[in-house]
Amino acid sequence: MVDIRNSSFMFALGALVAVFVTVQSLVFMAAAWKEGRRIGLAPAIMKKALVGSGVFSIVPSIAILLAVLTLAGALGLPLPWIRLSVVGAITYELPAAETAAQAFGQTIKQAIVDPTIYSAIAWAMSLGSVFAMILIALFARSIQSGIHKTQLKDTVWSGLLITAMFMGLISAFLGSALGGGLVSILALLSSAAVMGGFGLVIKMTGLRQLENFAMPVSMIGGMVVAALFTMARAGGAL
Repeated sequence: MVDIRNSSFMFALGALVAVFVTVQSLVFMAAAWKEGRRIGLAPAIMKKALVGSGVFSIVPSIAILLAVLTLAGALGLPLPWIRLSVVGAITYELPAAETAAQAFGQTIKQAIVDPTIYSAIAWAMSLGSVFAMILIALFARSIQSGIHKTQLKDTVWSGLLITAMFMGLISAFLGSALGGGLVSILALLSSAAVMGGFGLVIKMTGLRQLENFAMPVSMIGGMVVAALFTMARAGGAL
């Protein structure tokens, strides 16, 4: 059976997507620069904004890299690279891949080498995000308008509604995390502790720039704790 996960075709497809996204970004940057000059922005100000946004995008992108590496063991490098470098997010891609694999009695905790299962996972990861983009294109303006009107009428209930939606999303992932054994629980708690620390520092210092670093650092913290615990247990220290 041919392993298509890291085939030349998949890498070529990933390179094509990466080139398209890169060219698209450069086109938008050029258009933004031209518009900035048209409205009278100084080149020094635009350069500062360009450099600043580039620097602050490096650390948050580590979270994307970690997500790619998380899925690469089961799906190879190209497919997670394509998905997460464009519209994907680990909060969607991982459950979608796992759900599709479980439909065939498999799990992404092991390498997916069967072409049929691999294809089903790729379709599940891709089609779900397509529906989201269609819904946003058709209904985002009306939904945003409704939320804005609710916020103007009753700030308390609108805040509770948004918080409840967010907590519902988080709770959907807690089950799989808590059911993954002691290592998963330790990773969850350590990541939460790091995130809570960032929240306290931001609240006390007012450094909102740290919000871009909170998620990747929390993910790295959880992974480090999980790795250290696993190594200690394997070595007989625990």
